[in-house]
Amino acid sequence: MSIDHQENEATPCSTAVSAVRSGNTLGIDARPTRPWHTGTRRDWFSWSARGLGATAALAMLQREGLVCATEAEATAAHHSAKCKRVIQIYLCGGLSHLDSFDYKPALEKLHGKPLPGTETPETFFGKIGLLRKNDWEFKQRGESGLWISDLFPHIAGCADELTVIRSMVADSANHTPATFQANTGFRFNGYPVLGSWLSYGMGCEADDLPAYVVLPDPRGMPAGSTINWTNGFLPARHQGVAFRTKGSPIDDLFPPGEYDAERDRATREFVAALNEKHRLTRPESDLEARLRSYELAAKMQLSVPGVTDLTGETAATLDAYGVNDEPTADFGKRCLLARRLLEKGVRLVQLFSGGSFGSPRINWDGHENVRENHTQEAARIDQPIAALLHDLRQRGLLDDTLVLFTTEFGRTPFTQSEANTVGAGRDHNMYGFSVWMAGGGLKHGLSYGNTDDVGWKSVDKPVPWHDLHATVLHLLGIDHTRLSYYHNGIARRLTNVHGEVLGELLS
Repeated sequence: MSIDHQENEATPCSTAVSAVRSGNTLGIDARPTRPWHTGTRRDWFSWSARGLGATAALAMLQREGLVCATEAEATAAHHSAKCKRVIQIYLCGGLSHLDSFDYKPALEKLHGKPLPGTETPETFFGKIGLLRKNDWEFKQRGESGLWISDLFPHIAGCADELTVIRSMVADSANHTPATFQANTGFRFNGYPVLGSWLSYGMGCEADDLPAYVVLPDPRGMPAGSTINWTNGFLPARHQGVAFRTKGSPIDDLFPPGEYDAERDRATREFVAALNEKHRLTRPESDLEARLRSYELAAKMQLSVPGVTDLTGETAATLDAYGVNDEPTADFGKRCLLARRLLEKGVRLVQLFSGGSFGSPRINWDGHENVRENHTQEAARIDQPIAALLHDLRQRGLLDDTLVLFTTEFGRTPFTQSEANTVGAGRDHNMYGFSVWMAGGGLKHGLSYGNTDDVGWKSVDKPVPWHDLHATVLHLLGIDHTRLSYYHNGIARRLTNVHGEVLGELLS
């Protein structure tokens, strides 16, 4: 069965999917039904989706995988899945690939010289200085010999787990549209992000936590703010749910300090009666979906405090993640929380490194001084990310978990300064940059694609975001051309009308 509406009409999943396509996001067949004991199997599922008394039975059937009552459960894998969960680490501002994962010896020889050729580079601020060598030493790491710089010494120790793409390209050198494209495949807002597509297409393995959880940087929001975990045109329950690592994880998680329990119970019963009356007279309304959201919120009141409580972790684990040390404490807590959320059945956890594009910048946007900026930001995330990879590996989770390390674009090989000078900063570069993946289904210790000799443009196997997204979905058992949602007369996809799976990366 698949989300592209190819199922046999007699199956409950096809009922859900066809309902979604027609605009009925509840996935319920709205045709009149006969009593379930004399009707068809379709009639029985339609009846049980509406009947309040059947809710518990339906929930048990869903948990056993025997029925799919909403579009979130309407996708079976299109092919064998190598991974079933994702951690996405997103570096806001633009990591310098030239100082991290893309070693260019020619830059040292050409340091202080103009960019070869006659082409005038397109940059964000238009200040094109002279070529600048890398600020960190590169070394070959692990048995694979991957070139990784001293900017990330801890991640470098995990080189044999990494699959590095050195030929990424983007369509914008502006933070906000580039960030949107990295997360949705489109440069404009209003489109669902990767996590929302996975929530819609794969659902959640837990019934008391959302499928898609976001752990923002407490120092500020990414470019575009909360749009970066929007559900877009997908049903609202597929939006990312943001957790905090300080204070209450979620607003309004707990009831007020004093309330009358009996009065609260009576109010709930009265509202439930009104909802049931409304549902019986309007069987095709969105009330069913709203009630499911409220039900999840109630369950989260019990589950979230437990999953976010790190006091049960061993001292060795807390030390490995850097939870007790500055500057790693915050990101270490978020990496550890990400692992715990995956263990509880969350489908995708997204961690943002950096935010706030005001003054001062608190992100990876090294316009003035890359060395100063990247030293500060890398010190926050390097140890926790390495600890996360080691922890997933030793717990047996990395074999079916996909870890993504992404950023919206790279930085220029020439400095952002007046012509014929060498400054300390680098401008935005959408023509070539690096990301990496780790986890199940990949060839590890591998680099894919190349930029030119100075790291300005991708010249070998360029990878647009559509191709990376198609590959991510493939690893999760999904054909990217078949995961779609009917919206405004178009069968929308994460990959639009593009996307090629990067088969050379697959094990």
